[in-house]
Amino acid sequence: MLRSLIMRPQRLLILLATVVTVVLISSFFSVTSFNSSKHIRTRLRQLPSYLRNQVCLSSPYAEDQTYNALAKNASVYSIGRYAIKDEQGNYRPPEFNAATVNQAPRAKAAFIALVRNDELEGMVQSMQECTCLRTSLYRTDISDEFRFNRKYNYPWVFLNDKPFTNQFKREVRKHTRAPVYFGEVPKEHWSYPDWIDQFKAFESRVEMMKLGAPYAGSESYRHMCRWQSGFFFEHPLTYQLDLEYYWRVEPNVHLTCDIDYDPFMFMKINNKAYGFTIAMVEIDTTIPTLWQTTLDFVKKHPEYLAPDNAQYFIIDDDNLEDSSYNMCHFWSNFEIGDLRFFRSKQYKDYFKHLDDSGGFFYERWGDAPVHSIAASLFLNRTQVYHFKDIGYSHGGMGHCPLGEEKYHQSGKCDCNPLEAITITEGFCMGDWWFASAEGRPPERKEYEDLIRLMEAQSSEEESEEMSEQEESGD
Repeated sequence: MLRSLIMRPQRLLILLATVVTVVLISSFFSVTSFNSSKHIRTRLRQLPSYLRNQVCLSSPYAEDQTYNALAKNASVYSIGRYAIKDEQGNYRPPEFNAATVNQAPRAKAAFIALVRNDELEGMVQSMQECTCLRTSLYRTDISDEFRFNRKYNYPWVFLNDKPFTNQFKREVRKHTRAPVYFGEVPKEHWSYPDWIDQFKAFESRVEMMKLGAPYAGSESYRHMCRWQSGFFFEHPLTYQLDLEYYWRVEPNVHLTCDIDYDPFMFMKINNKAYGFTIAMVEIDTTIPTLWQTTLDFVKKHPEYLAPDNAQYFIIDDDNLEDSSYNMCHFWSNFEIGDLRFFRSKQYKDYFKHLDDSGGFFYERWGDAPVHSIAASLFLNRTQVYHFKDIGYSHGGMGHCPLGEEKYHQSGKCDCNPLEAITITEGFCMGDWWFASAEGRPPERKEYEDLIRLMEAQSSEEESEEMSEQEESGD
């Protein structure tokens, strides 16, 4: 028989073709198990398309070699065993949730948002809503869920000094797949302490209103600043969830760059305790005695000062004891921090010293300068970090990463670095570069000519304003 096949090679070819066909058909029917004649008929109807995928596409004479370009990696046969039949009878390929597929380790962390019921729309914006800026048809600001958390599913913790409405809870849950928790601020953390003279506090608000300071007459704003300074890290939910790190989120904020790594894990791996995006100047009329109160505390507890701290971010003098505050602070509506720092003895003692003085109510001490002073004095400068790669904006001010090729020609960011307040040495960024361990970002070299032009224009505008003021004074 073998000799006969050799003598007549066409028979050998027919035999080989028959064997290949049998193997293909048996493989086809083995993709999924079947137990009915109906299933066999269904598989037979699918046989022609299956054979086209297996045979025709491998032929050098196929009309369309681009069709099913991924056949080598994911053929109909190889992926068919994972398909799920939908209600219309179609087979759907597997679905992938980015956070589920991402198997990277997670930190013990959460987003923490202090928000009122009537700020629902702004909170949803911060979570997920895509908002087109009016200045351009092509620029969009997309928030935390889209830019980052859909890949990690860190929980959200919403806190309020009043109970959340069912509508608020229902709506925010619609905008994340991550766990969501709701809590109420304890009354003792959002009320006047026993030692505060409320009439004196009222008189100080009236005087500050005359000076035109923002939120000068607001009692609730002062309660908020005190709570953010000394109590947010003590909320029961932060202990119940065993949190170590937090990311503070305000209503109506925008993330303008994709975040493709985990900032919480970055903090953990590199022993960072406080992270920010924007540094700026505080309004001096709101904190007239904060610095002297701080110096009094430092004199009592010099052991709390970190040996390699970042004090030169907040002072321009050589000697801390005789220094004055330069008003620089980290803008705390964006901050990523280590809760263990705020729960440390040095920070809690510092807050108690400030709280006992009454400055949160007799003046209008903000949580931003309080956090900034504490981080600059009680942490080593290597533990404080500027997230220069996170694009962020709030209330018309923002930070945009530098580096055209990496961030702005790659589709990673939707912002203009020349419009960010962090581009120049103003707004205290120069002070931070001087005090920080990392120093001035090398990416600024790309923008040096434009920065010099911007600074020259800013100087001219300041000179013109001074001239107009002098003329009006005359």
